[in-house]
Amino acid sequence: MRTTSGRGPGRGPAKGPGRGLQPNALGTFDTILMAVAGSAPAYSLAATTAVLFGTAGFAGPAALLYCAIPMLGIVLAYARLGRIDVNAGAAYSWVGRTLHPFLGFLSGWALVFAATVFMVAGSLPAGSLTLSLVDPALADDTLLASAVGAGWFLVMLLIVLGGARLTVRAQLLMSGIEMAILLVFILGVLAHHGYATAFDWSWFGFGHFGGASGFASSALIAAFYYWGWDVTSNLSEETRDSRRTAGFAALVGTGVVFLLFVAFTVAVNVLLSADKIETSGTNVLAVLGEEIWPGVGGKLLILAVLLSTVATLETTLLQATRSLFAMGRDHTLPSALGVVHRRWNTPWVAIVAVGVVALGLFAAATAAGSVTEALQTGVSAIGLQISLYYALAGIAAVVAYRKLVLTSVREFFLGAAWPLLGSAFMLWVFFQSLGELSGAALTVGLGGLAAGVPLMLVYWRKGSSYYRPARLCAVSALAAAEPFDSSDSPRARREEKSLATDF
Repeated sequence: MRTTSGRGPGRGPAKGPGRGLQPNALGTFDTILMAVAGSAPAYSLAATTAVLFGTAGFAGPAALLYCAIPMLGIVLAYARLGRIDVNAGAAYSWVGRTLHPFLGFLSGWALVFAATVFMVAGSLPAGSLTLSLVDPALADDTLLASAVGAGWFLVMLLIVLGGARLTVRAQLLMSGIEMAILLVFILGVLAHHGYATAFDWSWFGFGHFGGASGFASSALIAAFYYWGWDVTSNLSEETRDSRRTAGFAALVGTGVVFLLFVAFTVAVNVLLSADKIETSGTNVLAVLGEEIWPGVGGKLLILAVLLSTVATLETTLLQATRSLFAMGRDHTLPSALGVVHRRWNTPWVAIVAVGVVALGLFAAATAAGSVTEALQTGVSAIGLQISLYYALAGIAAVVAYRKLVLTSVREFFLGAAWPLLGSAFMLWVFFQSLGELSGAALTVGLGGLAAGVPLMLVYWRKGSSYYRPARLCAVSALAAAEPFDSSDSPRARREEKSLATDF
């Protein structure tokens, strides 16, 4: 049984009194929509295709494929952990209760910091794309792009503040139009005549990477493509039957975006020359659109990228603010972050705090240089943060289910082998990339992690119960949850089959 604050069987130490998030606000379809929007198909393709091509050459599809396999291991780890601990902090709670509270705090901090950096890496392109629809000459004006991007960010901030149901309605509109445009252009690629480069199956091999370090750099970029599906876990306290729904939605969402990523990366390889890809930068999808549908194609794909960018700003805000809410509720950060608005059932203090910090970063990014430079630094830094907290979550799943992994071949493969493969891959990418990234990216990535250590030590010394956790064990958690599990009731089965939404 879950309460409004997410406590129930298998939870850790009881939290302090306070109003919780709104339970059962999201259905299965809503959560799948959030998983897809979290990975931001059009935005990820526009922001990183040229960067990936510059690193991997024509092997971009291979980088996406070989990153997707271990990434699915992390998705499985999240799904299994979500079944035994429903918590808006997700990896922050799971890692803290299985490995060590310090590592759990760093997992939560890594997500919050990566999400905050993304407010710049996402909002600046949103501003540029909006300006390019009005007048392409304005798109390179960093100051103006920052101002418009900040405007989009503030709109999403207000929507997230307004509650989960308002958020999912906005997401349906934005992501629905984006997906329709992308599917139309996939059909356009199939019908297109005349190619710059003939398709080659070697694009799915290792021959274009130039060694292990080249593959690691490419995989780090590919990890950024997929990042965001785990928003389903941060929304678990607001999701109907979240012990099953969050993991299922993440799996479906990851599969959908993988197919879109590979399809468009292959299309770019085939239809655009190497010089055109490299010179297009973040405008590569617009160039692809003009190639497929001259005159209007570029504008349509710019619209898709804009909608995707704004949509993923929303899901990233959800991840950051729900993580901060969990940390405030546990008193591992200021307790005010765990305060929920009485009318909207949202962690309004956490939302305002993220907004203030992000707006400060907008000003810093504007002074730092061009939109492209800020974007490249942000993507690389975020990749380091992602690989770390995903790796720790994969290990946490194996530790939590350690008493079950030898009970069957299925349990061993899905509960140990695949999550450990995902964790090992993420850790390898993390350490291999340390020698490949620019000084600015390393400063943002590692410096961001280090910035959380003083806060962790301060609240540890204050005696938060988070640092004296009830260890997370799948056997006891599942046994405790079984009497409360109503998933086999006729009503629950009807809800699951209908994929009911709240709009």
